[in-house]
Amino acid sequence: MAYYNNKKEPVEEIETSVWSCTNDDCSGWMREDYSFETEPTCPLCKSSMIKETRVLPKLS
Repeated sequence: MAYYNNKKEPVEEIETSVWSCTNDDCSGWMREDYSFETEPTCPLCKSSMIKETRVLPKLS
């Protein structure tokens, strides 16, 4: 990353499919591409998860 006057370069963001926890008290989520299961459970609270789309930084 190049720094100029202590400012970072803008990060490219794209719409990304994610799994999101259905438990209102949990903020767990994961990128769909990094899930090994077809219908994963939340790794934090073991609740079910649903598919969503979020705008996230693009991974190289």
